Amino acid sequence: MDEEGGRLSLPDGPLSGGCQCGAVRFRADRLGEAAHLCHCRQCQKAAGNLFAALIGVDPAALTWTRGKPATFHSSVEVARGFCAACGTPLFWRSADGIGLMLGAFDRAGEIPVGWQSDGYGRHPALGPLAHLRDTFTEDRGPNPSDRQHPDRDT
Repeated sequence: MDEEGGRLSLPDGPLSGGCQCGAVRFRADRLGEAAHLCHCRQCQKAAGNLFAALIGVDPAALTWTRGKPATFHSSVEVARGFCAACGTPLFWRSADGIGLMLGAFDRAGEIPVGWQSDGYGRHPALGPLAHLRDTFTEDRGPNPSDRQHPDRDT
C-alpha cells in the first residue's frame, strides 16, 4: 500500500536479475506486495550500506537460472545469499519466506518501495536525503571499462 492507502502497481510477468559479475542469475515469476527498506543493523552490514531494499518472493516462484548463491547464516533464523565470485548480496531467507535484494533485479526501477522496517536503526543521514545535491541527474550509459554483467539474461 502507498501512503494514501492505495495498492502499489508491480511490473507484470517474470522479472530477472542477478549478481554484478553474472555468475548467479534468477527469475521471479511473481513478486510480493511492495519492496521495503530495512534499517536493522544486520541488513546494513549484509548490504554494506545504510539499509537493505528487499521484496518478498514466494520460494515456489523463484528459479535460479545460472549458478547458485552461497549463503551465510547471519542469525539462527536468517540465511543471506550472495554471489561467491563477486560478493553481490542477493537475498534474505527465513522460515517466513525469502526477500530478494531490489538492486539485484535487472529492472529494479520498476519495483515500487512501499514501506520501511526497523526504523530504530535508520542512519541519521537518511532524513534530509531528498534535499541533498544530486551530481548525476541523467544516465550516462554503460562505461566501456565496467566488468559488470548487463541488466538482462545472456
